[in-house]
Amino acid sequence: MKSAQKIKGVLAPVCTPFKADYSPDHNRFVAQCKWMLGQGSGLAVFGTNSEANSLSVNERIALLDSLLQAGLDPARMMPGTGCCSFTDTVRLTEHAVKAGAAGVLMLPPFYYKDVPEEGLYRHFSEVIERVGDDRLRVYLYHIPPVAVVGITPKLVERLMKRYPKAIAGMKDSSGDWKNTKVFLDAFAKDGFDMFVGSESFLLANMRNHGAGCISATANVNPAAIDKLYREWKNADADAQQAQLDVIRKTTGQYIMIPALKAVIAHYANDPEWATVRPPLMPLTAEQAKTTVDNLLKLGFDMPGLAKAGAVAA
Repeated sequence: MKSAQKIKGVLAPVCTPFKADYSPDHNRFVAQCKWMLGQGSGLAVFGTNSEANSLSVNERIALLDSLLQAGLDPARMMPGTGCCSFTDTVRLTEHAVKAGAAGVLMLPPFYYKDVPEEGLYRHFSEVIERVGDDRLRVYLYHIPPVAVVGITPKLVERLMKRYPKAIAGMKDSSGDWKNTKVFLDAFAKDGFDMFVGSESFLLANMRNHGAGCISATANVNPAAIDKLYREWKNADADAQQAQLDVIRKTTGQYIMIPALKAVIAHYANDPEWATVRPPLMPLTAEQAKTTVDNLLKLGFDMPGLAKAGAVAA
């Protein structure tokens, strides 16, 4: 296959639908991904909001294969491949690269705390060396509120020096704009693509030479987020940003993953979409109703979603 082109814009850590027995629902997954692509969003499948760390390696591979078999463009995909074990990370990364994915989103090994920078460097280095493919594009995933283990500028500098082609960028889900700005100032000039982990920082990111966002709420509001990405230079960009923030706050008033699934379940008219894998729990009926009612008051919609789900089912 040809070398993957770098991916920019809006991507969603696609929610993974489950059946009543908690097995991944491939038909609903493909339908959701098709809908999102049609709304302007790329696919960061197997991200945090995909419940990726509740999925086995084999389940992730099988789900990615379902997307490919359905004809979805791998050049618009950035699968999450980071695991605690570098051998699992290698296996997932190899599969994504061979599939033609534009890049992979790679968590640091997140179980052991207070690991030295040298240990993180060796982990990422081992993965890159073992994959050994010139097409590999790694987007480092900084999410200390969840992983605790983080990505530092010094680590990025060292990895870029050793692997200038493979280290393509980073997703910053720290929730701290000052942290994002440090990486932008240090590395954007060298072609290091910074994605923010929330559309709340999208406008600021674009104004500082960022690459876009990889955001949970792109699962439900992809078109509006993509619109700001494309129109960030327009006079109404600040107003667009403010409206995105309202939708995000409304959707995220409870735990984000079950909230997103509750919203999808409502707009797709498909109650099974609300299923999450333990240890997560779905929203209560009251919480789900509150979330949806508040979105309806804002005039929020997910056009075409119910039709897409019906086709897949």
